[in-house]
Amino acid sequence: MNERTDQPSTVLLRRGEVHSPADPFATAMVVEHGQVAWVGSEGAADAFADGVDETVDLDGALVTPAFTDAHVHATATGLALTGLDLSGAPSLADALALVREFAAARPHDRVLLGHGWDASRWPGGRPPGRAELDAATGGRPLYLSRIDVHSAVVTTALLDLVPSLGATGDGPLTRDAHHAVRSAALGAVTEAQRTEAQRAALAHAASLGIGSLHECGGPGISSEDDFTGLLRLAAAEPGPRVTGYWAEQDVDKARELGAAGAAGDLFVDGALGSHTACLHQPYADAGHTGTAYLDADAVAAHVVACTEAGLQAGFHAIGDAAVTAVVEGVRAAADKLGTARVRAGRHRVEHAEMLTPESIAAFADLGLTASVQPAFDALWGGADGMYAQRLGAERAGALNPFAALLRAGVPLALGSDSPVTPLDPWGTVRAAAFHRTPGHRISVRAAFAAHTRGGWRAAGRDDAGVLVPGAPADYAVWRTGALVVQAPDDRVARWSTDPRSGTPGLPDLTPGHDLPVCLRTVVGGRTVFVRPSE
Repeated sequence: MNERTDQPSTVLLRRGEVHSPADPFATAMVVEHGQVAWVGSEGAADAFADGVDETVDLDGALVTPAFTDAHVHATATGLALTGLDLSGAPSLADALALVREFAAARPHDRVLLGHGWDASRWPGGRPPGRAELDAATGGRPLYLSRIDVHSAVVTTALLDLVPSLGATGDGPLTRDAHHAVRSAALGAVTEAQRTEAQRAALAHAASLGIGSLHECGGPGISSEDDFTGLLRLAAAEPGPRVTGYWAEQDVDKARELGAAGAAGDLFVDGALGSHTACLHQPYADAGHTGTAYLDADAVAAHVVACTEAGLQAGFHAIGDAAVTAVVEGVRAAADKLGTARVRAGRHRVEHAEMLTPESIAAFADLGLTASVQPAFDALWGGADGMYAQRLGAERAGALNPFAALLRAGVPLALGSDSPVTPLDPWGTVRAAAFHRTPGHRISVRAAFAAHTRGGWRAAGRDDAGVLVPGAPADYAVWRTGALVVQAPDDRVARWSTDPRSGTPGLPDLTPGHDLPVCLRTVVGGRTVFVRPSE
């Protein structure tokens, strides 16, 4: 993670609630030289009052570690924030109307960019056709990615920019055709537009109490210039820290680009919504098993190369066949290098949705981190959701087994895969705690830890993501309701609920309750967001 070299002033925060295992009843905290220097009681804070440069009266607000979103596409997130967002379109007709309005409002864009359509949620279930999009844009180039970003619909004018494609049919483009049109569309984005989008994404993250992002770039996802530009921007300007992962089977390239690993969205398969996740058994609504991009031998070779180079390896794997390929490949690497050496590499699996008890046990044995997105279940889970349409109720009900992963000792890091689902840290914690399948639910405390300290650990840091002396002063201040210690509940994986245990309280995230509002975000002791009028 990029580190700040200039250190801010010494600050005393007091008269609030500080979420710290160092003192579960702490109401005050001292930050010095970009690190947490002390946490404790209001009475003890008086001893520091005369020796600090600034005192912040929290007025009862909650202070927590800043969140880490462990899977983000920053430029695409920024373009979604500044571009056409179809995630709220309730029907095909509404989506086409939004396309028409967007095209009319941006007459000078070389390529129109949009994201977020999901035909599985529309009456009739049909995506936009090419002729409809040609009419809505007046014949201009348009790229509209599906919500899972593994397929897209485009206009004829955009296809004309990729003459090597040939005939593509009228439906959504997937696999190589999708990669080609996405590259053409993003290639039309100017450097200034890209930087503007990245700034927008980082500022939005900071406004939500997110202090760190894991950028998942790679060929066909973004570009080398996009990736290195984001890392430079994050290092040069106040905002969330950015850890970069480059999804290419080229260790030297990942190191050259400044990546923490040749990892992230290194695709072993695609996505369930686009019928490209790789399954052992065919889809319930399609007569095939999806798409395999890497096999176990390729996985093994990559893990060996990364481990020997001292870099993290990682893979995008959603379907059960893809997860099997990852497990078999990492196991083969461990047989060659030794399990202890592979475990020490802290290699990652992104998404890891279709897991069996055997694959979960293998994750634990091999030291694999599961980088997961609970909002996927909130959006697509349930008896009538997209997962059930694609897989049938039985297989869909087994997806995203967070509780089983924790019980097995698999490290969890939570993220959004933004712009697939929005940056929304407390909503992500709620989605994990109130999983649509009750047996997969985890406690709010466990989900909160996975979305704060878990992200740092996934990037190889064990000394951060928690407010204790010596840790980086990455924290957020929240306006929230009364704090609670979670009561016993058969629906969730349990943890100590006896108030005498000294467990720090957390906001009540029961659905229907308001989520906390971020008042201030601080990274390395430096304020990177203050809520207006606060």
